[in-house]
Amino acid sequence: MLKHRALPAAVFAVLVSALVGGFFGRSALATKDEVSERYRVFTAALAAIENQYVEEVDSERVVYSAINGMLQTLDPHSNFLDPRTYAQLQERQQGRYYGLGITIQVVDGDITVVSLFEGSPAYKKGIRRGDIIAEIKGQDTKGWTSDRAVRDLRGPKGTEVEIGIRRRGYDQLIRVAVERDEISIPTIQGVFMVDAGTGYIKLRDFSETSDRDLGRAIDELTGKGMKRLLLDLRDNPGGPLDQAIKVSNRFLPRGDLIVYTRGRVANSDQDYRATEEPTVKSMPVVVLVNRNSASAAEIVAGALQDHDRAFVVGETTFGKALVQSIYRISQGAGLALTTARYYTPSGRLIQRPWDGSFDEYLTYSLRDQDGTRDHDPADMKLTDAGRKVYSGGGIEPDKHVAGPVEGFNPTRFGRTLYARQMFDEFAERFMAEGDTRLAPAGGKRRLVKPGFEVTDAIVDDFKTFLGTQKVKVDEAAFGEDREFVRAMIRYAIDLQLFGVEAARRRLIASDPQAQFALSQFSEAVRLSDLSRTSAIARRDAR
Repeated sequence: MLKHRALPAAVFAVLVSALVGGFFGRSALATKDEVSERYRVFTAALAAIENQYVEEVDSERVVYSAINGMLQTLDPHSNFLDPRTYAQLQERQQGRYYGLGITIQVVDGDITVVSLFEGSPAYKKGIRRGDIIAEIKGQDTKGWTSDRAVRDLRGPKGTEVEIGIRRRGYDQLIRVAVERDEISIPTIQGVFMVDAGTGYIKLRDFSETSDRDLGRAIDELTGKGMKRLLLDLRDNPGGPLDQAIKVSNRFLPRGDLIVYTRGRVANSDQDYRATEEPTVKSMPVVVLVNRNSASAAEIVAGALQDHDRAFVVGETTFGKALVQSIYRISQGAGLALTTARYYTPSGRLIQRPWDGSFDEYLTYSLRDQDGTRDHDPADMKLTDAGRKVYSGGGIEPDKHVAGPVEGFNPTRFGRTLYARQMFDEFAERFMAEGDTRLAPAGGKRRLVKPGFEVTDAIVDDFKTFLGTQKVKVDEAAFGEDREFVRAMIRYAIDLQLFGVEAARRRLIASDPQAQFALSQFSEAVRLSDLSRTSAIARRDAR
């Protein structure tokens, strides 16, 4: 959970000095002379490294590494942000920037498109995931860093950049000019009616636009006759605290406590309540979460669960309940420092404990859950209606259903295929019928229409494709995962060719976790009744 503050550049020296002296651990007792002495120790060590080390060193890298080492003695989420990372964080929180609307990574020395935003300049031109940007402004990009490519791809709104695309199945470079524009980073990826009365909203991330975007989605579905809502927070890593509060307020009445924070620095102890009347009042709500739902997503799920406003289905969430204050320090760099912990309305601390090396903590999402765990009686809290909930380890769902990969629970083999993006690479072999964007002659693509079915022949082709990628097929696991494989092939092709909403809409129909959640609205209705009764009792007690 993030909040931003400015930090004078002079404080950078104090932060650096903390490396050897543990300044922050006992700042109340440290004297000016002690701080100065520790600073001298650090600068003397840095000078010795610069002057005497066997090879010439990059002083910036050494200092950045030192700060990282200092922060890694504190907790898993306090971290140093180099200028690039700090800029990316600001961009993500603001939810917009100027460019082409693509995300790139360096893969085997090639600048590769790994995702793009629908409606962006790149999307309109027909650029696809998996495309290699082989040229930018006539220059060969082989061996470039992603930072260098980003600098050349971004620029003022309305200007053009010439790029050369290398695409699987085409022999010639595809050259195209793309006009830069303002890019809005979408946090909602899927708004549609599952049936005549059930709406679905996928809130994939939190940024400064999330509450506004959610409001629009709710209005759209209400206009289509929505009587109940499935709110999908799976794989949502969180974001700004204020957006979690506003999103929760969409469902909770004015005055309800949403979250509170406690820390040791000034202004860290805060209670956050709903300040507006909800836009979704008595409508039954089911919330989907999984092991990768964290931070702001946990605030929303925890607040709705504690007030008996929603029935929570899925897996126990990640358990990240630390407030990071973002300080800008020196030369465009930043510091994410834990300054408080947050608690749900019932008093639950959702933060999971961590081991000394953070290894067990950080690999939490790789380990399976059995849906049960032992609880310390001291961790028990009560919802408004008296239901038992527990502190100290994420938000436990009201009904546990395993589904770590798009709602499915595949074998290790299936998870490996997903992690290695085999489905995405296979989807590059397909093209939407009638799509003439960036489609030069001579390309080898299988044409498909919206609503296409993944036949057994396509599944067999995928297995053959795995062989060409040097993937050893576990026949028993492949057979066990066949429906998962079929669903992921269809999802990847839909996402590539027909957009995230169409892909998500079709995936929901076969997503085991989502299908179970859709069967639980009777429980959500029961909670809605409990919620109304509890709200009346709280109002009368005031």
